[in-house]
Amino acid sequence: MTEFSDLGLSPTTLQAVADTGYTTATPIQAQAIPVALAGQDVLGIAQTGTGKTAAFTLPLIDRLQSGRAKARMPRALVIAPTRELADQVAASFEKYAKGTKLSWALLIGGVSFGDQEKKLDRGVDVLIATPGRLLDHFERGKLLMTGVQFLVVDEADRMLDMGFIPDIERIFKMTPPKKQTLFFSATMPPEITRLTKQFLRDPVRIEVARPATTNANITQLLVKVPTSDPKAKRLALRALIEKAGIETGIVFCNRKTEVDIVAKSLKVHGYDAAPIHGDLDQTQRMKTLADFRSGALKILVASDVAARGLDIPAVSHVFNYDVPHHADDYVHRIGRTGRAGRTGITYMLVTPADDKGFDKVIKLIGSTPDEEKLDLDYSNAVTVKREGDRKRGGRDRDRGERGERPARGRGRGRDRAEETVEAAPEVAENIEAPPQAEERPARERRPRREREPRNVAPATPLVVEEERPARAERPERPVRGVQPVRDRDDDDRRVVGFGNEIPAFLARPPRGAK
Repeated sequence: MTEFSDLGLSPTTLQAVADTGYTTATPIQAQAIPVALAGQDVLGIAQTGTGKTAAFTLPLIDRLQSGRAKARMPRALVIAPTRELADQVAASFEKYAKGTKLSWALLIGGVSFGDQEKKLDRGVDVLIATPGRLLDHFERGKLLMTGVQFLVVDEADRMLDMGFIPDIERIFKMTPPKKQTLFFSATMPPEITRLTKQFLRDPVRIEVARPATTNANITQLLVKVPTSDPKAKRLALRALIEKAGIETGIVFCNRKTEVDIVAKSLKVHGYDAAPIHGDLDQTQRMKTLADFRSGALKILVASDVAARGLDIPAVSHVFNYDVPHHADDYVHRIGRTGRAGRTGITYMLVTPADDKGFDKVIKLIGSTPDEEKLDLDYSNAVTVKREGDRKRGGRDRDRGERGERPARGRGRGRDRAEETVEAAPEVAENIEAPPQAEERPARERRPRREREPRNVAPATPLVVEEERPARAERPERPVRGVQPVRDRDDDDRRVVGFGNEIPAFLARPPRGAK
C-alpha cells in the first residue's frame, strides 16, 4: 500500500487529500502521479472506478501553482466525453485545489455561452470541456490554445464510441507541440493505439489491470428471463429490487426511450426512480444527479451516458436491464458500484434475444456470472398479441403502464375480434361463435340524374362564310430606296438644317425617275 505522502506532492495538495478522508493511493495513482510530476507523458490503462481522475488532477494542481493565467488562454486542458464526466472532473479540481489560487472553468453543452465566456475573459488555469463545446468557443474566437502546457484526455475509448476521435485529433493539432499529455482509457482499441502513437512523446505506459476487466469487489449475478416481452423484463426487475433491498441503485438501458418507459413503470409501482439520458435538459440532468448523490433519489434509470463519470461511492447495486450492445460498456456499467474499496452487487437480465450480446460479454470478462433464480409467473406478464399486430411486425402494446391508446383505423374492430388466447386454449374451445347478423335486402338504387357537364362552353351555331368580294388591285410599290418626287410649292421645299436655302443636288430627281 502506497501513501499519498510518498508520491512527492506538495503539502497544500496533501492537506486537501487528507481533508477528503483518503490516505492510501490506488495502484493507478501510485504509479501515474510520480511520472506526471516529472513532466513525462503518461498512457494510463485502468478499469473504471480505480481513481483515474485523481491520478491526473493532483499532479496538475501541483505543477500549475507556479504561474498565472491569461485571458482566454488556459494553461491546462482536460477533455471528457460526456457532460457528467466533465462535471465530475470539475468537482475533483474544486475539492483538491481549494487551498490554492488556481481557477478553473467548465465548458459543456446545455449552458449559456455568455456565462462561460465571462470566465474565459477573466482567465482560467484549468479548462474542463467536452469536445463539441470547446470547438464552438474556439471557432467563435473566444478561446486561444497557444498557452496550453498540459493536455489530459480522459476515457479515450468512450471518445471513440461516441465518434469524437476526429475532434480529438483537431484539438491536438490546435495545441502547442511542446506540452505534457496525460492519456487515460479503460480499454485500448486499435484506433486509440494509433492516436497515442501519433501525438504522445515516449509515454510511460501504466497498466494496473488487464484491459476490460471487472473489479474483484463486485459480485456479478445473472437472471434469465424466458421471454423477451418488455412486461416480463420489468416484472423481473421489480422482483430483483425487492429481493436485493437496495440503498441506491442504477438501472442501465440501451435506448433512451426504454429509459423513460422503465422509469415511468417503476414510479407507477411505487418506487423512487428518475430517468437520465442525453435528450433531457441539462438543468434537469444536473438536478437528478444531485438528488441521487445526496440520497434524495433512490433509483437512477440511465443510458450509457451515466456509465462514465458517476463517482458515487454509495451505489450499492447496478441492474443491467438490457445486455449492452458493446461488451466494453458492461465493464463501465458495473464499475459504478464497488468503488473506493467498497463492495457491490450487479444483476444482468438476459432474454432469448440477448444470446449474441451475452456471449460477447462472457468472452470479454472471461467468466460466466452466477445465476440468480426468481420464482415468478411470467405468463401473467406476457402481452396478448393480436393478428393485426403480427401482420405489422409483432409490435406489443403495453397500455397499462405506457398509457397508449389503441390505434385508430379501419381494422380496429377486426383486430379486436381476432385476439388469440394462447394462455388458456381450453377456454377458447368452449367459446361459442357470436350469432351472425341477418342479411338486409339490398336497397334499390335510384336512377342517376343526368347532369350537365360543368365548365363546358355553350355550343356556337355553325356560320357559313360568304364569299368575300375581290380586292381591288393595289398600285405597284416603288423600288426600295427610290421615292417619287412630288411637286411642292417653293415654300414647302425645305430641308431641316439648311433653312430656306436648298442645295441644288438635293433638288435633282433621282436617276430613272419619270
